[in-house]
Amino acid sequence: MAVFQMCNHTNGLPETTMCAPTAFRRGPPALGGIPALRQDDRIDIEGGNLVAERDSDNRRLGHRTAPSPGVGVLAALEGAALIVWHLVATPFIRRRRLRWGTVGTEATDPLPGDEFVPEPKWSYTLGIAVDASPEAVWPWIAQIGQGRGGFYTYQTLENMFGCRITNTTEILPDHQHPAVGEGIYLYSDAPPLRIEIVDPPNALVLFGSPAEIGDGESWGASTWQFVVKPGSDGDSRFLTRGRYDYAPDWKSRLAFQRFPLEAITFVMSRKMMLEIKRLAERDS
Repeated sequence: MAVFQMCNHTNGLPETTMCAPTAFRRGPPALGGIPALRQDDRIDIEGGNLVAERDSDNRRLGHRTAPSPGVGVLAALEGAALIVWHLVATPFIRRRRLRWGTVGTEATDPLPGDEFVPEPKWSYTLGIAVDASPEAVWPWIAQIGQGRGGFYTYQTLENMFGCRITNTTEILPDHQHPAVGEGIYLYSDAPPLRIEIVDPPNALVLFGSPAEIGDGESWGASTWQFVVKPGSDGDSRFLTRGRYDYAPDWKSRLAFQRFPLEAITFVMSRKMMLEIKRLAERDS
């Protein structure tokens, strides 16, 4: 998100992938071997192969299924188109994009986790109103991560780049208790972000630094902060923040500089927040 973060290193050079907070690890698989895809097709990537599973098959077998967020050809095209548009529009909308959805002083107010990157070279704060209590929002945040609940973003698009993400639409009891020191993976082959703060139902803070996580020489640091504030009428304000700092060498700049990371991160984070809002309100 995450939702994009740096995911891997090869020969000392950072690689960037489309795995929730970028050169790509590998290109998308060929589509030529797949029969004509319908709008309601569900797509997953397993070992680099594109597999289409039709919802009608599940219905015929009597399974009750809810489509995962961001699944399907149209969803992938939507995500890709938004990323391209935001990259092109960056000079004109970047400032507004860095504080999308925030009200009042939310964009500059201190949040839990700011201390882990105290002087960022750049940062963003996004906000959204949720018509549900913090207790209803928290379970969707608690289970975030690769191999957990996913990132609630463009699953098909992410998996076309090898992220192996499965976005859930259900609360997963096995992933409701994140603990400080635990690793949250954005990509199965990359170092995880480390959980630094857990304060249910109000805050989850992830921190990433390759040197501290054990992946070689340090070339930067970042946070991914989730904050839920209670409203006055049983509702919530849901905020996410990312803070980035890095050395002046070209490797660090490639991995953490604002462009193109910020535009891609915005598209994925916005999708994630809208989906968490939908899920929390659905169950309230």
